[in-house]
Amino acid sequence: MTAVDGLSTTHAPAGRELPPSMVERVTLIMDLFEGRTARLTLEEVARSTSLPRSTAHRILDQLVRLCWLDHTGLGYALGRRALGFGGGDGARSRVREAAAGRLHQLQIQTGLVVHLAVLDGAEVYYLDKVGGRFAEAVPSRVGGRAPAHSTALGKAMLAWLEPEDVEARAGEAIGRLTQRTICDMGTLHQELDRIRRRHGLAFERGECFPDIACAAAAVRGPEGPIAAISLVGGASSPLEKIAPLVVDAARQVSRELFPGQETPVRAPHREAAVPAATWSPQAMDRLLNTGQYGDWQ
Repeated sequence: MTAVDGLSTTHAPAGRELPPSMVERVTLIMDLFEGRTARLTLEEVARSTSLPRSTAHRILDQLVRLCWLDHTGLGYALGRRALGFGGGDGARSRVREAAAGRLHQLQIQTGLVVHLAVLDGAEVYYLDKVGGRFAEAVPSRVGGRAPAHSTALGKAMLAWLEPEDVEARAGEAIGRLTQRTICDMGTLHQELDRIRRRHGLAFERGECFPDIACAAAAVRGPEGPIAAISLVGGASSPLEKIAPLVVDAARQVSRELFPGQETPVRAPHREAAVPAATWSPQAMDRLLNTGQYGDWQ
């Protein structure tokens, strides 16, 4: 029996030695992913590499946390760091292009600032910002970042990830930015559950910046959230009245990016039915189930 890195190799198939170094083991795993569309389960990785399942799981978990791999509902896939070596941000450019018209339409309809962002580890990364008179007062910029747990954009996307993925992303980064910031995982999971029950509609009021309020919804594909759109106003903005507009915009961008997608994407738990595109006052009351801003948290 040979032990390397504290792990026994007795489970390896007869006649095949496990690679002696962690670098070689990581290389074995990464070599299995032949392209950006490759999806592999833990069992497939362990079987293909002949690594013990526990060893494969530990390495995969580290690769996910370091963004070399992503963990989706369909398995493990190449992450942003691995795809970065392939050159460019083509996927982000496609999302930005598909959303551009909707962002401008939202800005004209509401007069508020509109954001488009993607989830990057524990942060949101801003792809676009369409502003009105309030734009200069919103401390965000294209190419900027913010902690995902403190923004409506981030929570809208985190709500459609597996709980383990949420904790891997936000667990070490979670912290207080203002007096209203969610700063523990238990409260964050409760908030994400409320977002799912509101059909994906996320709010934040003063959680990232004291004088800013946002409403957001995720753009979702077959494997989960790929971006989010938000409306941004002052702390006293009555966003609940116009929040359905951002839900509709996100849904329309999803349809443009994935025109053959007829059914809702997989949710981490049971997902409520997708609401109709037209919102009556009664439907809005049922959706929000709140009368005071504090209830959003």
